[in-house]
Amino acid sequence: MAHPQVTYDDVVAARELLDDLIVHTPLLHSRVLSDMIGGPVYLKCENLQRAGSFKVRGAYVRIARLSDEERARGVVAASAGNHAQGVALASGLLGCKATVFMPEGAPLPKVEATRSYGADVILTGTTVDHALAAAKEHAEESGAVFIHPFDHPDVVAGQATVGLEILEQLPDVGTITAAVGGGGLAAGIALAVKSLRPGVRVVGVQAERAAAYPASLAAGHPVVVEPMSTMADGIAVGRPGDITFEMIHYLVDSVVTVSEETLSRALLLCLERSKQVVEPAGVAGVAALLDWPHAFEPPVVAVLSGGNIDPLLLSKVLRHGLSVAGRYLAFRIRLPDRPGALATLLSRLAELGANVLDVGHERVDPRLHLDEAEVLLHLETKGPVHCDEVLAGLRRYGYKLIFS
Repeated sequence: MAHPQVTYDDVVAARELLDDLIVHTPLLHSRVLSDMIGGPVYLKCENLQRAGSFKVRGAYVRIARLSDEERARGVVAASAGNHAQGVALASGLLGCKATVFMPEGAPLPKVEATRSYGADVILTGTTVDHALAAAKEHAEESGAVFIHPFDHPDVVAGQATVGLEILEQLPDVGTITAAVGGGGLAAGIALAVKSLRPGVRVVGVQAERAAAYPASLAAGHPVVVEPMSTMADGIAVGRPGDITFEMIHYLVDSVVTVSEETLSRALLLCLERSKQVVEPAGVAGVAALLDWPHAFEPPVVAVLSGGNIDPLLLSKVLRHGLSVAGRYLAFRIRLPDRPGALATLLSRLAELGANVLDVGHERVDPRLHLDEAEVLLHLETKGPVHCDEVLAGLRRYGYKLIFS
């Protein structure tokens, strides 16, 4: 199995180059996912890779293959965070100056981590595509070598080493699911795996709010979409790469999309059941299993492609995931503004078995009558059935619930 610009031999050479530099990340069995799909499911933990994602593989191979003269000019990259950290780490290892353009809304921990590896960080624009344009302009003006996040043969060959590791760890793998942004990871995995095991299915997964591949595959060529806001910032890419599009078109069996709700459920599952901290883009492969549990031939490997998540985003996503799973409730209740009314409400919630996470008490608001107060409640419950029991119990007590 080969591609005009990337071959299996390139992948083997990349593997040799990376052998002593990267973490050979573990493959963890997931009992909960295995029970769900009716066959073994494993998680390929690239969230435990150096710099927190698979991106260092491709970045290192690309920069290592530059000439001494090219490396002396420095490198420039654009990224929402993971490629940035990969380039910064690889540049440091290879003694090369790196400048990285990141969107202005890039998560602060990713920005700080990139700086900590020694790169100069410039924040510009609101999307990865804006940062890409600025990085290319900087490369033309400065002579620095542009390190594309996905659309280069050396980058794809580096990412493909994930596929070789999966085959070594689980030779009888039936299906591999992996996140798709620009497509370097899925394209590389498909090339590596299908070169040795053509029957293995490779499924790419995109966030439905940033899904350029379905439209591009339907059109037969890369098309531009305007990514909407998505928690999966790491795969919010508006246009497939030329090299990666062609490889995914010929080698990847299908590309599916998943919702924000499913991404949050997948992140919560990885954290609770597998004890893996993963960013939203990194759980896309798991999210696909949640949406279509019987669509994948086991044994399945879902690639956890990155673990660099802003703690503030993590807390929001966890609340979202708990809500989607029926374990988190937020609503308002109007109370008579008299002593003991709030204490009575809280004691009734305790009787109903709800755990009160937060209470907001508003007594002065134009919407309220003089004798009213409003309480905003955040509750943790035991699941969807318990949710319904809590709400029904409050209504029996005569409380009017306001959801907004």
